[in-house]
Amino acid sequence: VQLQASGGGLVQPGGSLRLSCAASGVASADSAIAWFRQAPGQDREVVSCISIGEGRKYYVDSVKDRFTISRDDARNTVYLQMNSLKPEDTVVYYCALGSKRAQDPNMYDYWGQGTLVTVSS
Repeated sequence: VQLQASGGGLVQPGGSLRLSCAASGVASADSAIAWFRQAPGQDREVVSCISIGEGRKYYVDSVKDRFTISRDDARNTVYLQMNSLKPEDTVVYYCALGSKRAQDPNMYDYWGQGTLVTVSS
């Protein structure tokens, strides 16, 4: 399994970005894809995750009502739509594939490369 993350960039506060995580290879219906973010010197934090089979979603409190995770099964891609971005959202975002939906990064076996989101005026 390989994951390709993309979509990061520079955006002004209040703006929007959509991150994409394209997956290749085999993933079971029980698996899940998550978006994490990690600031320098800090632990990797789950932002959102979605189960592949049921489509159940999770969001960390700080992004609820601003971010939306979705999947396009035909394209084997998971998206993270990020609206109302704040300067504190500035960080590298990673997508990951795990055997089940979880908040612990150790539960994820495959990781995409990071994509940097910068929110600044």
